[in-house]
Amino acid sequence: MIALITGASSGLGRSFAKILARRGFNLVIVARRRQRLMELKQELVQKYGVKVKILCHDLADPEECKRLFEEVEHANIDILINNAGFGVFGKFTETDLDSELNMIDVNIKAVHILTKLFLQKFVKRDHGYILNVASLAGFMAGPFFSSYYASKNYVLQLTKALYEELRADRSNVYVGAFCPGPVKTEFNDVAGAEFAVEGLDEMTAAEYAIEKMFDGQLIIVPSLYAKLTAAAVKVAPTKVALAVTGKVQRSRTVKDPEMPVPVNTGADMKLRLSEEELEQAISGIYDDIKDINELN
Repeated sequence: MIALITGASSGLGRSFAKILARRGFNLVIVARRRQRLMELKQELVQKYGVKVKILCHDLADPEECKRLFEEVEHANIDILINNAGFGVFGKFTETDLDSELNMIDVNIKAVHILTKLFLQKFVKRDHGYILNVASLAGFMAGPFFSSYYASKNYVLQLTKALYEELRADRSNVYVGAFCPGPVKTEFNDVAGAEFAVEGLDEMTAAEYAIEKMFDGQLIIVPSLYAKLTAAAVKVAPTKVALAVTGKVQRSRTVKDPEMPVPVNTGADMKLRLSEEELEQAISGIYDDIKDINELN
């Protein structure tokens, strides 16, 4: 069996690759950074004896997404993991427009194109898995992270709609959305944001996602913190949720001259939120989480 993973050079993508290689999957790993992919390939081949193909594509370019599909169209891909993505953190009137548009191309357009092309192929043969990496952000609006949150809303809602279309057709093809909260990856460095809430270990989060994908779960939320937050947002009045989210983020946004800011983000801020403050924010929104079982 073969799995294709985008954004495989670091973070969750690299962890997905290691987990699937350990399970005996051959891999197609995709990213822009060839050297990192080469290092990952060498590790996986030596450790697990699997076959690994490297493809370098900039998924911000829709034509590159189409070329990626064409390169593997005749391979028997069993799993597509749309993992590539990044965020742009800061006040909407101050963040860099080109960076945001680039983010939309990667987070939305690339996911849309690859999901459509691979899903059409999977449906014809009535087999395949598509896991779209969304985010806890997909459940809500995010002041000071507005474009990123909006992009993950798109991924989550698209995935849910496709799930129902497949269910109605009695298809054996799986689509699901992985919606983690903070995870210890390079994401914060790229976004220009830092979260003091302890993030999940990336291998732990990725392992959970793979297990639930094979179990056929539609929405995969890997931690109690994320489940509580998602459930609270579902039942809170919109303005209340926005006010709490905005207040918390705004009060925790500070300049930090020691933190290197990626040139493509236009942001130089940090977001800090203690676990105690997080619990207070959630309880202030909703003190009786009625829908938590839907996320288990």
